[in-house]
Amino acid sequence: MRLFLVPLAALALSGCLAKAAVDVATLPVKVASAGVDAVVTTQAEADQKRGARIRRQEECIGKEERKARKQDREPDYDKCEPKRD
Repeated sequence: MRLFLVPLAALALSGCLAKAAVDVATLPVKVASAGVDAVVTTQAEADQKRGARIRRQEECIGKEERKARKQDREPDYDKCEPKRD
């Protein structure tokens, strides 16, 4: 029985060691790609940010128009200009 377990254990450990070697070899690539993903803005992300900025500006314009109408004055749209980064 013992003779049967030794080769089986060797096979199991060799697979484990190979997996560990692959993990160690691919770790720098995973770290580098995560760093690039954190720094780079995709076109979809840029579009989402632009859409959100436009929606906020339109909401501000609507609020300013309602407030101006309520106070019987002309709306001041300068309050709704997007902030420059």
